[in-house]
Amino acid sequence: MTDDQRMDRDDREPDKHGPAGAARWAAYLDWVREDIAATVLALPDDVRRSSTLPSGWTPIELLSHVLHMEQRWFVWGFLGERVDEPWGDWTDDEPWGRDDARWVVAHDVTAEELAQRLAGIGARTTAILRDFPLDATASPGGRFAADPPSLEWICFHVLAEYARHAGQLDVALEVRPA
Repeated sequence: MTDDQRMDRDDREPDKHGPAGAARWAAYLDWVREDIAATVLALPDDVRRSSTLPSGWTPIELLSHVLHMEQRWFVWGFLGERVDEPWGDWTDDEPWGRDDARWVVAHDVTAEELAQRLAGIGARTTAILRDFPLDATASPGGRFAADPPSLEWICFHVLAEYARHAGQLDVALEVRPA
């Protein structure tokens, strides 16, 4: 990533004097979501689908993962809505606890398609943040059978996960041979 790309990324950060509360959460989630999508979309397709990392994940797989991750937390988790294949970004239905579980994207799925779906999930998240108070508790059922978290807690979790993955993507692209 060049210094100009880093500056452009920083220039898109939400205004430090902007509205607080849910509007700020929505703006920061938009910022990091759009940055990850734009970074992957800027790559040639062969780079999107290749890895130089020991884990083997690729930029397009990371894009799919954040799409499914945000959907799991806000749509399935907070709203309690049924989500087809909530773990569709993983190689099996129970990814946790398996050493060989990893992100996966079918060969006929494009980064553009994933970015469009991610934008749609982002719009759902923005609507949730507009329609519910931050201290609202997630719907029981769905992802949370017991001890459902607050909407604000979910925002913290999702933003932290996005931040980790944005950093991973930066490093993965930086270590790529020229």
